[in-house]
Amino acid sequence: MSRANHVRPESVAPRWILRHRPPEQSLFSGIYGLVLASALVAALDATGEKADPGQDALWVLLTALAAGAAHGYAHVIAQRASSGRAATTSRLRLVLAEWPLVAAVLPTVGILLAAMAGWWSEATAVDTALLLNTVALFGWGTWAARIAGYGWPSSCRAGSLDMLIGLGIIIADVLID
Repeated sequence: MSRANHVRPESVAPRWILRHRPPEQSLFSGIYGLVLASALVAALDATGEKADPGQDALWVLLTALAAGAAHGYAHVIAQRASSGRAATTSRLRLVLAEWPLVAAVLPTVGILLAAMAGWWSEATAVDTALLLNTVALFGWGTWAARIAGYGWPSSCRAGSLDMLIGLGIIIADVLID
């Protein structure tokens, strides 16, 4: 079955989708940020090490900032290579457009900071962050498919595939620890 069978013409897309349509780059960056946060929080939670959720939160945030800057700068380099012109303010916007990547890691950072404050253990914070990010991957994947014009069943399948990335990270965390 072709994709065309699943896509609605824009004229029949729900109005709320048309009003709240984020740029494709925002969706990509948000999903990438969730995967990055999950992988980092799983990797930083090493068995046998002294728990330091504050330092882990800092690493998650700094890594997201570095990844966002690197992605944005890669766009600048690609644009410069294709146009042959020097950097301009529009290219600065390319770097700043990576904000969804950083925003997507903030719940994980908040959960780790709550563990630092003693609200729960680091292990519970890691498990909570992994679960939250996996559910969020389903939500972002479903939302992206809805914006692309897919119906609810197809959108939920797309969200489920995104969620599998989060489940893969959880399984790897269990197997590696």
